[in-house]
Amino acid sequence: MIDKILIANRGEIACRVIKTARKMGIKTVAIYSDADKNALHVKMADESVHIGPPPANQSYIVIDKVMDAIRQTGANGVHPGYGFLSENSKFAEALEAEGVLFVGPPKGAIEAMGDKITSKKIAQEAGVSTVPGYMGLIADAEEAVKISNDIGYPVMIKASAGGGGKGMRIAWNDTEAREGFESSKNEAANSFGDDRIFIEKFVTQPRHIEIQVLADKHGNCIYLGERECSIQRRNQKVIEEAPSPFLDEATRKAMGEQACALAKAVGYASAGTVEFIVDGQRNFYFLEMNTRLQVEHPVTELITGVDLVEQMIRVANGEELSIKQEDVKLNGWAMESRLYAEDPYRNFLPSIGRLTRYRPPVEVAEDTRAVRNDTGVFEGGEISMYYDPMIAKLCTWAPTRLEAIEEMRNALDSFEVEGIGHNLPFLSAVMDHKKFVDGDMTTAFIAEEYPEGFAGVDLPEPALRRIAAACAAMNRVAEIRRTRISGTMDNHERKVGDDWVVRLGGAEFPVTIAADPKGSDVSFADGTVLRVESDWTPGDQLANLMVGGTPLVLKTGKITNGFRIRSRGADLKVHVYTPRQAEMALLMPEKLPPDTSKMLLCPMPGVVVKMNVAVGDEVQEGQALCTIEAMKMENILRAEKKAVVTKINAGAGDSLAVDEVIMEFE
Repeated sequence: MIDKILIANRGEIACRVIKTARKMGIKTVAIYSDADKNALHVKMADESVHIGPPPANQSYIVIDKVMDAIRQTGANGVHPGYGFLSENSKFAEALEAEGVLFVGPPKGAIEAMGDKITSKKIAQEAGVSTVPGYMGLIADAEEAVKISNDIGYPVMIKASAGGGGKGMRIAWNDTEAREGFESSKNEAANSFGDDRIFIEKFVTQPRHIEIQVLADKHGNCIYLGERECSIQRRNQKVIEEAPSPFLDEATRKAMGEQACALAKAVGYASAGTVEFIVDGQRNFYFLEMNTRLQVEHPVTELITGVDLVEQMIRVANGEELSIKQEDVKLNGWAMESRLYAEDPYRNFLPSIGRLTRYRPPVEVAEDTRAVRNDTGVFEGGEISMYYDPMIAKLCTWAPTRLEAIEEMRNALDSFEVEGIGHNLPFLSAVMDHKKFVDGDMTTAFIAEEYPEGFAGVDLPEPALRRIAAACAAMNRVAEIRRTRISGTMDNHERKVGDDWVVRLGGAEFPVTIAADPKGSDVSFADGTVLRVESDWTPGDQLANLMVGGTPLVLKTGKITNGFRIRSRGADLKVHVYTPRQAEMALLMPEKLPPDTSKMLLCPMPGVVVKMNVAVGDEVQEGQALCTIEAMKMENILRAEKKAVVTKINAGAGDSLAVDEVIMEFE
């Protein structure tokens, strides 16, 4: 029986496993690299062991170092989390040889399902529907191009040992197939130590729906419903939900039974996920089986009431499943939003730095609503360039899908993050997007709805009006405080006026404020009156208000003559002027940004992997200039227009900061 468990991982998943282990009375051991010495999972565990430098291939995925940590601490169980060594059969074999229980499936199942080429053949033999593709090994980029032409574009290029969107590219032509093969191969080697690549047909208009399975060592296997994971960017999931708004009960049952058939075919025992691509007619095709806990497992836990980590530990201990298929009931709806350290205004490029403010919404678990935040960071902590950019998973639950979405909207508005670029504005935008709300989405949702990237949200006039009323009332509170401070020094108080002009988002609202002890009535020029009530005080960075009888949550920051406001995906400068100040503000000149059109700036902190051009080269629009690696992903930077390279300031292996000049053009 496991009485001390080492978590062979880091970040939020390590913290997640520690919580369940603690609940079960099991002691925990954390491992950490130099970059993680002050990490939250290290602070939470009962013991911790240092295992090496920051790069994962020198620490977290070095089996010998992890085994040394196990021996040092006497741990008799290991939970691998996801990523890193979680699907490495050699690691499972090393644990078995050491007599340590692996909180995961048998090594044979990992080998069979971890190799995507082998797994497709087994799936076909087990009667599982599969996608057409080339299952053999591919020697080089030219062979990849030939195979892609034989299958027919578009194709999906994948790392055989991959997962989490790493080592994965979609190619629509020969150039993309050639470049995609090279990048996928490099990413696979760096992330998994295995650079084998395979290619399959890319199903257009697909939905990504996966089945959660749970199996024991006694031949029992059940499925715990499905998760919809179609909101993806660069093949990495961003928002997940359970159940799927697209499936009917017959399709759910068929997919679940096929998933269990596959699990039984490989002697599976533990929690695992069988991923499917589902087309518009609910035809489904096997994609891969993840022989580990999925990132998005909390939404399944929220609708089933099953603690998957606890079940994994019990299965590892040899216990039979206490849950039968008929016991599985799907209750309500759950949403998960992945908070990434990436800047949506820079095409979602990775962001690193210190979390100067990190205040998640309050977690609740009630009969009609739930808010859960799985995280591995804390305020004041550092976001490193060495690991995956996900820093938290915000989850909500409610009886219906629309109620779960509304809970997520409010939770996202209440989530305070400062110091790094993050995707909270984008997540809020998706929650308000009509297609998402209607459940009408595919894996192409982000590419189709945000083809030029994310530039923020333009709020409709009623929303701007509500924010204007709130800011006018907040400004009045701030002005009163300033006059009182002034009064104590000068023996008089400056009178705060009732008439103001609020400018935001290209709109202007002249307003008049009538205040009383409980709030303010804000009157607009057209006669509309909005009642504003709040306990906000100057300096608070989160304002919870009632505006016109409905809640409004604003993230606030002070600027001259007003506030920086963030709400529902919008980032606004809200100026609150006296009528005279409003007249004068129109005469102020606008400061223009510097011209950087003749420079290639590094869009993220990272390392130069490859330089594709030299000084004197003439480059064409769209031509690859260089490749930057950040947070385990390769990013190809391309020319925006025809130009001649006049200067190159970096080379392969160089570390670059955000906006550092890589090269210049004439």
